[in-house]
Amino acid sequence: MTILSTTGRRPLHTYSAVPGQSGGSPVWRAGKSLILLVCVILVALPFLAVLSTSLADAAQINKTGGFVLWPDHPTLDSYKALLGGGLVSRAMLVSVGVTVVGTAISLAASIGLAYGLSRPGAYGQRTILLLLVFSLLFVPGVIPSYLLVKQLGLINSYWSLILPTAVNAFNVIVLRSFFSSLPRELIDAARIDGANEWRILTRIVLPLSKASIAVIGLFYAVTYWNAFFNALVYINQSVKWPLQLVLQTYVVNNAAIGQGQTSDPAAALPPTVSLQAAILILSIVPILVIYPFLQRHMNKGVMIGAVKG
Repeated sequence: MTILSTTGRRPLHTYSAVPGQSGGSPVWRAGKSLILLVCVILVALPFLAVLSTSLADAAQINKTGGFVLWPDHPTLDSYKALLGGGLVSRAMLVSVGVTVVGTAISLAASIGLAYGLSRPGAYGQRTILLLLVFSLLFVPGVIPSYLLVKQLGLINSYWSLILPTAVNAFNVIVLRSFFSSLPRELIDAARIDGANEWRILTRIVLPLSKASIAVIGLFYAVTYWNAFFNALVYINQSVKWPLQLVLQTYVVNNAAIGQGQTSDPAAALPPTVSLQAAILILSIVPILVIYPFLQRHMNKGVMIGAVKG
């Protein structure tokens, strides 16, 4: 690129094109496309293999030794066996219920706490904020947490999967940072017009915070959906297991899937590898379905509090 002098007679400086700017050279663009293609293949290939294995029939799985890249005769026998009844179908209902209820409770508690901490002069603001930071630095151990849950009478209860992790200090601090960055003039004007704190929160703050709340809600939902350790510690009955604990038991620990886990224990079960792959797909699909609806908020939401001006 050439920059002319003010008289237009001779160039002052000449700049060469920088790779990555204005498209770059064809070789540079082809190299970037190739690298991107390789990364996509590396990410998509394992997922495709698991999906194909869950859809493959017993003959093809036995022939390939359990690794199927493309099913010759796709079948839904593994999904029918798992979802028709038994432990896996109940576990999915438990996971969905815990995720929905837990995310709603966590968002309500986090928004209320973050809004209170973002208001100047709030009572106990500094002390509560220090406690939140302290909880990030010093996490209680398993035994104290178990004793507390037992003392509250939550052992073998679904509430033990929600209440111990209902409020995440990091998410509260992120929301507080965003609420604090909102123009104070808007809130002062609403307060002059006679609006109370609840009306300010619901009519002004929340509509302006859709991106941040969507991202924090996604964080909470993924946390609840993927959690299995609390169920492993607090839940004693297998009928109350969430899906991730079933996944950990029958896939990671390679336990046999048999009577009680499928709709018809007397019928011939699909291969264990196919059942394990089907459980993996069932545990991934809900988050994959939700994510596209929240993706447009991600770019804005992940930058919460990073830039102020």
